Amino acid sequence: MSFDAHVCEHGHVTYPGHTLCPDCGAKQTETLDLSERTGEVVTWTKSTATPPGVRAPNTIAIVQFDLDGDDLADDYVRAVGQVTIDEVETGDAVEPTYVEELRDPEAGIKVPESQEWDGYRFEPV
Repeated sequence: MSFDAHVCEHGHVTYPGHTLCPDCGAKQTETLDLSERTGEVVTWTKSTATPPGVRAPNTIAIVQFDLDGDDLADDYVRAVGQVTIDEVETGDAVEPTYVEELRDPEAGIKVPESQEWDGYRFEPV
């Protein structure tokens, strides 16, 4: 599974992707896999009141991936996601790590088969 940012024809990068680029309105026609890159925690928070099936406490971070050298219009792209550990600091280096279940599919109000439960968390390097 890839962890895709989306790129428009003018080189603007967003995560998650959009039908049209928020910067210029062009279609986003390419993807950029962030799963093999290292990012930096820009900010984070810890939630102790989580939805059913989500672990508590749940640490969430905004992570910045530098795009220097990728010949794109943007210098970086940011993604938000869960962190694999409870304690993280601004400036920490992290990598996306694939997990099969971001939450307990048996908990909550939706039928487990109605959603995908896999995705990425950020793991400190």
